Amino acid sequence: MDFENELISGVLIKRYKRFFVDIKMENKVITAHCPNPGSMQKLLAKGNKVWITRSNNEKRKLSHTLQIIEVNNSKFCVNTHITNKIVKEALENNYIKDLAIYNQITPEKKYGINTRFDFLLDSTKNNKKAFLEVKSVSLSRKKGHAEFPDAVTSRGKKHLESLVSANKQGYDCYLLFLIQIENCQSFGIAADIDPEYSKFFREAVKKNVKVLCYDCKFSDKSIEINNKIKILLND
Repeated sequence: MDFENELISGVLIKRYKRFFVDIKMENKVITAHCPNPGSMQKLLAKGNKVWITRSNNEKRKLSHTLQIIEVNNSKFCVNTHITNKIVKEALENNYIKDLAIYNQITPEKKYGINTRFDFLLDSTKNNKKAFLEVKSVSLSRKKGHAEFPDAVTSRGKKHLESLVSANKQGYDCYLLFLIQIENCQSFGIAADIDPEYSKFFREAVKKNVKVLCYDCKFSDKSIEINNKIKILLND
């Protein structure tokens, strides 16, 4: 997926009010939009190198958007708004082999009364339907290892329950963790951060919710799905 414009480098000063970030660029300071209201553990230290993009929308209050933060020589894409765009492009190009049988992709599909999954996938050849829920991963507390979640997530637990319910109704159900971090070789659930989510996750896996995990490849102009990543679960 191509960024709106080429990445521009700067240095982080601070994030505040959840959606604002001050960045030093050469001899000036700009305020950019922060498209990630989460905790972003270990990413927000003053002086971290960052990359931003300029918006083509001249009516926007903030002309720039924070995209990437670098920590210990690894880039973290913190823009959760582009996660589904990356996955949709990968689905359309059959980069995710486990889902290659599905040839029709419907984003933002409602299920039940209060749930909306990221994608409904349809295989016209095999007459199979699947729901796919995608989670953006930007937490790495140990070099080479990514984790989810980075904070307590009641929404995440709700999605797990809904995936289990949909599977009982005959849908194939997938949960895909997209690691928007460089240099990760493994992934796990951060049970110490959200024990309830860890419990619900394990139960969902036992009830036939299939879990996939991929990392991303970065360039100056784009970010795209890269390698399938090993999922590690503690006993």
